[in-house]
Amino acid sequence: MRELCVVALLLAIEFLDVIVYTVSKAAMTKGMNDFVFVMYSNAFASFLLLPLTVFFHRKRDLPPLTYCIVAQIFFNGLLSCSVQMLRFFGIGFSSPTLATAMSDLIPAFTFILAILFRMEKLDWKTNSTRAKSIGTFLSIIGALIITLYKGQAIIQNHPSNKLYPKNLVSSEQFDWVVGAVLLAGHSIVLSLLFIVQTWIIRNYPAELVVVLTRGVLVALLSVPASLISVEDPKALRLGFDVQLIAIGCQAIFSVSFRSVVHIWVMGKKGPLYVAMYKPIGIVFAAIMGISFLGDSLYLGSVLGAAIVVIGFYAVLWGKSQERTKEESEVQTLESYSPVVPLLQNKTVEE
Repeated sequence: MRELCVVALLLAIEFLDVIVYTVSKAAMTKGMNDFVFVMYSNAFASFLLLPLTVFFHRKRDLPPLTYCIVAQIFFNGLLSCSVQMLRFFGIGFSSPTLATAMSDLIPAFTFILAILFRMEKLDWKTNSTRAKSIGTFLSIIGALIITLYKGQAIIQNHPSNKLYPKNLVSSEQFDWVVGAVLLAGHSIVLSLLFIVQTWIIRNYPAELVVVLTRGVLVALLSVPASLISVEDPKALRLGFDVQLIAIGCQAIFSVSFRSVVHIWVMGKKGPLYVAMYKPIGIVFAAIMGISFLGDSLYLGSVLGAAIVVIGFYAVLWGKSQERTKEESEVQTLESYSPVVPLLQNKTVEE
């Protein structure tokens, strides 16, 4: 039952991510600055997490803090700031659908980094390693097909079907390629962030404190960039419009809720388990894009998504086989344990 709850949470996060991408793109078309967006969303999230963290730890002692953990937390803030900037710059040049599609590369990059940092085992003699490797390769191929090949339109939308009067999908091929490159960089940096967060949470198991500290650092790091990039100081003012909605969604769902759940699951199951759910978001993104943004559905997107889903399930199967093997090894060790009850060694004489 607990495993199903974790799966449901991770799937819900992917759905909420697509909503945040969509609302953020709508806010960008209204002229919202990317740096200002990151600054305000992380600041709001920090104000939200502060009382929750104080309340949760009022009767719980925090783990000991070392210089190494402080350095890791600061590096975590730098990576998180880079991830958010790359993501919103990429969405600004392309579309939320492409942002979700490029997120399909995250399991592949995470798998490679996890092997390099010895968080995943690589044994070509086992079916689990072969399945994870093939699934990783398929995920990369599928994401490249979605990005580089459109093909024939399966569902052709018209401008009258769009929720917003402006075209939220970049019509320039150059912008689309720039957006894809930025979003690919986002996937690489996010994969590295998963690795660093797993290190931190296993050495310092206080999820709320880690996420709160990260939010404060990202907000502070975004202040200079926001002041430099904004020509008119009035752009720093917030009104009751789609920009405020986008900042609220990002602060509540992405910076706060998603971060706490992700970092908790990574501490229990590792970074690859969290990254495996990223390809599912392409289904939600396609539905949202067609329904609300007026996106057209192309053959390349369908073929690429199908390949990505196959790769996802291959990695999922490999992880399940690995977990089954580990559980059987633990049971075998327990059965041969030298510490056995005295009555089990005693023969009954009649």
